[in-house]
Amino acid sequence: MTTIAPPEGMQTVYQRPEAMTEVSFHYCPGCTHGVAHRLLAEALDELGLREQTLLVGSVGCSVFSYNYFEVDACEAAHGRAPAVATGLKRLRPDRTVITYQGDGDLASIGIAEVIHAAARGENITVLFINNAIYGMTGGQMAPTSLAGQKTSTSPCGRDTRQTGMPMRVSELLANLPGTAYIARRSLHDVTNIRKTKKAILTALKVQQQNLGFSMVEILSTCPTNWGIAPEEALGWIESNMLPQFPLGDYRVSDAVLAAKL
Repeated sequence: MTTIAPPEGMQTVYQRPEAMTEVSFHYCPGCTHGVAHRLLAEALDELGLREQTLLVGSVGCSVFSYNYFEVDACEAAHGRAPAVATGLKRLRPDRTVITYQGDGDLASIGIAEVIHAAARGENITVLFINNAIYGMTGGQMAPTSLAGQKTSTSPCGRDTRQTGMPMRVSELLANLPGTAYIARRSLHDVTNIRKTKKAILTALKVQQQNLGFSMVEILSTCPTNWGIAPEEALGWIESNMLPQFPLGDYRVSDAVLAAKL
């Protein structure tokens, strides 16, 4: 990584994390995938995990996530990242194995994979990006789409009588005894961005100490498919997503509490 020295008399206080490549993101303006990427990269740097991390990319808007991190990475078939991560972790238990998945990938086609990985207590870490819609494929209704939300496949709004209520993945997985740490955070303002990073650090520490399955669900923006301006998208999370997806820690096992992470 190329480092530019600050002018004489000035101190560098903000720069690209070592765990992040110098590749420009492909994401739409206002999308907060880039913020989530930076938080993960900073966490890897702070914990000294860059050289021992294995990242499993998903199918969706984050399909090229392996291009953005200076770590060993591979791509999984749609929804299968937890299964691939399970194999990697069992083969190389000394590695920190992370999946980075969107709501279409994880909560729809991949829901069985993540449920069974959590139920088995696989010692992996999942970062779950929830923007309440399918992003890459054109804005279709996702399992996490809100009641009444208009999408390309629900132009009149999601009818919960026909399609059910939005899926709350954190609450679902928190009931499984194999889970060690399950948290939901958001990227809609600076305070919550900082809380998200702390949760990511905790989840990685859980894996470092072999305490079991950890996941951080992160509420994120999709202004393109929501049909609003980027500057409005952060407020949309606060006004519309937080009531349906309350923030908080949904599972902190006794072992995690005892470790004081």
